[in-house]
Formats: sequence, structure tokens, C-alpha cells
Amino acid sequence: MSDSENTSLSQSVTSNETAQNEQQPVQTDAPTQPAQQAASQEASAQAAPAADAAPAGKKAEAEAKPSAPAAVPSPAALAKKKPAAAAPSPVTYSAKDISDAASHAILRDGTVLVKDGETEREVGTYAQGESDAAVDLLVRRYLDLRARVDMFAGRLHSHNIRTREIDETLASLDKDLKEPKAVGDLPALRAHLEEVRGQAEKKKEQIEQWHKKAVEKSTQDRTAIVEKAEAIVAGLGDQTNWRDTADKFRDLFTQWQSVQRKEARLDRKTADELWKRFSQARSTFNHRRRAWAKQRDAERAQAKAAKEQIISEAEAMKDSTDWGATSRAYNELMDRWKAAGRAGRRDDDALWARFRAACDVFFNARQADRDKTDKSEEDNLAKKRELLDKARKLVPVSTLEQARQARQALGDIQDQWDQIGYVPRRNIHELEQGMADVEQQIKAVEDAAWKASDPEEDERKNSFESQLKSRLAEIDTLLASETDPKKKEALEQEKATKQMWLSTVKKTN
Repeated sequence: MSDSENTSLSQSVTSNETAQNEQQPVQTDAPTQPAQQAASQEASAQAAPAADAAPAGKKAEAEAKPSAPAAVPSPAALAKKKPAAAAPSPVTYSAKDISDAASHAILRDGTVLVKDGETEREVGTYAQGESDAAVDLLVRRYLDLRARVDMFAGRLHSHNIRTREIDETLASLDKDLKEPKAVGDLPALRAHLEEVRGQAEKKKEQIEQWHKKAVEKSTQDRTAIVEKAEAIVAGLGDQTNWRDTADKFRDLFTQWQSVQRKEARLDRKTADELWKRFSQARSTFNHRRRAWAKQRDAERAQAKAAKEQIISEAEAMKDSTDWGATSRAYNELMDRWKAAGRAGRRDDDALWARFRAACDVFFNARQADRDKTDKSEEDNLAKKRELLDKARKLVPVSTLEQARQARQALGDIQDQWDQIGYVPRRNIHELEQGMADVEQQIKAVEDAAWKASDPEEDERKNSFESQLKSRLAEIDTLLASETDPKKKEALEQEKATKQMWLSTVKKTN
């Protein structure tokens, strides 16, 4: 080794020793510090060769160069300044560890050698009087290597270590322990590394088992999601609630993302196959949903057109006063409305409001007319009841003369009766029956007198009965063709009266 190299190592060792005496506490038999300190020491040991190689002249020049005076910071600058991070505590080793490692050093003519198996290998040099510092530096390099091996052994107990980390760490340690520039029991350290390597291999097997189980679970979870998606697609039909089903697919996709993010990764083939199935199920659902939406829109458009036509017809006849026929027409429109189907909530509400408005115009007018008719019919009812009371006062009669007088008075009453007009339908039978009873009593006396004096009685009865039947047939024909409600109701009242007379004539025969 050249004199310049000896001088460089000597200066480096001296500088390192001085820094350690200023910064590190006095070495005691304290145990090794935590792994973080060991890692810091390892970094220091790895950086040491570069520091050792620095030229002494440049280092001295840098130390001799005066520094510029520092500017006094303002109070605002001091307030904004963040506190510097605390430097990690230096790694310390026990005096016994240092002594045991140093026992493997061989000093010979300014050279430090180490017993490495059956050979002695040069690991450094030192200047005169600097041997202890040189050996101390090389011992610490050894202890740092041992700390790295121990830290790795401890790391093997972690649950988050990976196979790649194990392989890379072993490769790094193998390289650094091949011919390290360090002093210590290197064969023992290599043997210790082999023991740790055995533990590492077992850890790798364990990791492989864990990974296998994790992959199996991830495969099962993704397969379950795929099967749920395929089951949903298989159950699609006319009764499908597409909105709820879309929510289910979104939930399944969220589950898929969670499994993909949190659970073990699958091999590309398995992952692609499962994703292809899941994606196919989603695509099938989306295709079916779009087809359903297209058909729904077409049906809604058709329903809207049908309801527009219904509204047009309803608005065209809303002012009609043909209450009966128009009421039936509106009922038919309502049946068509129900059969038209739905046009969508927004359109349906607007269309229904238009249809309802047209219906309300007609039915409100009809109700107003009925209210008016009801008042008129109630007045007519009171008048006819008053006439009925007068007619009932004409009977009983016992002689033909009394019957003729009563008949004449009854005729006057019937003329007034016919002029009054309609009465409520529910009272028609009551009034007609009352008048028929009076008629019957008068007629009974007349019939008795005719039987005693008129041999053509039967012929006259038969003639009157024929007239009644003929009139009834004529009324039926008129009722079949009549559309005016008021005229139709008058014909029905006349029919009821004629039927009552016919019944009376038949009884007297």
C-alpha cells in the first residue's frame, strides 16, 4: 500500500475518532439499540469508504476556510421557521462486543488484517500511533454487518414482509459479507447468516402458503361476485325492476373493486377470465336494459298519441247538451284511456289534466241542468199531488149521474195534469196509480150502468182495448227512435198511464 493511501486512512480514522469522541457517549455494556439505530449505523458504515477516500488536503482546506457571518433572522422569519428534525440517536455497541470483534484484528507493519477462515486478509492500513482508531472503525463495520443480519432475522417475523424483499436482502448481505473491509468473527457471522437464510426459506414457504390461501380467497370472492351477476342476468324478464337491478350491479362492481384493491392479486389468466365473465354479464344487462328502454319509449309514444286523440274527441263534445248520448260517449273515452297504457309520469299528468278539464266542462253543465230540472220537477210534483187530492175527492160515486159528473171533473183535472210537465221519476208510479184508482172507481159505476142498458158493451170495451194496445205499440216505436231526453221521458209517462188503463179494461172484462 502507498504512503499516500496510508496517510489518507490515518487522517480519516483520526477525524472519525475525533467526531465520535465529540458526539457519541462513552461505550458501556449497554445492549444493541433498536433496528432504526442499526439501520442508521449501517448507512454510516456504507458511507464510510467514501469519506475515507476524501483527500486530506481538500478536507483541511474546507475546515480552514472561514465561514461568512450569518444574518440575524427577523422575528417573523423565526415564527415561520420549522424546527429541524431530530437526528437519530447513534448506534452503540457494548464494550464486550467491540473487544470480541477486535480480537480478530492482526496488526502488521501499518496494515490491519483479519483472520477470515484459513487465510489472513488485509482490510485496512493505519499511520503510526493510529492503530486503535483504525481497528475501532473496522470493528464497527463488522458490528454494523452483524446488526444488519440480526435486523433481517427480526424482520422475518413481520407479517408484511415479501419474498422479493427476502431475496434482495439476502443477496445484499451475501455481497457485503463476501470480503468485507471489517474486523470480527466473519466465519461465525457468515454461519449466522446461513441460519437466518434457513429461516428465510421457511418464511418464504410460509409466505407462499399464505399467498396461496389469499389467492384462493380472492378467487372465491370474485367468482361469487361473477356468479351473482350471471344469476341476475339469467333472471331478467318482463317483471324486472330495471332500476333496482342497476343498483345491484353497481353494488357488485363496488365489491369487485374492493376485492381487487384489498385482496391478493390473481394471475393474469384467472383474473382475465373472471373479469370477462363479469363484464359480459354487465354488458348483457346493459343491452337488455337499453332494449327495454327503447320498447318502453315506443309504447309511451303510442300511448301518448292515443291519449291525445282521446283528448281531442273529449274537447270536441264538451259543450254538448245531449246528456244521455254524450255521457255514454265519455264513458267510452274513459275505457279507451285506461286501455291506452302509460305515457310516462310527466306526460300522463299533463294529459290527464287536459282530459279531466274537458270532462268537467260537460259533467258540470249536466249537473247544473239536472239541478235546474230537479227544482222544476219538484214544483210539478207539488202541483200534481194537489190535483190528485182534488181527484180523490170526486169519489166514491154510486149513481151513473154522479159518475158522469165525476168523469167530467176528472177530465178537467187530467187536462191540467198533462199541462204541468215532468215530475221526479221516483214519484211517477205513485201519482199515476192514484189517478188510476179514481178512474177505476168512476168507471166501475159507469160499467155497471152500461151493462144494464147497453147490449154493445163488450164491443165498446174491445174497441177501447184495441186502441190502447195500438197506442202502446206506437209509443214503443217512438221510444226506440227518440233521442231527446225530455220527450223520451214524456213518452214513458204516457206509456205507464196507458198500460194502467189497459190493465183496468182487462179486469172489467
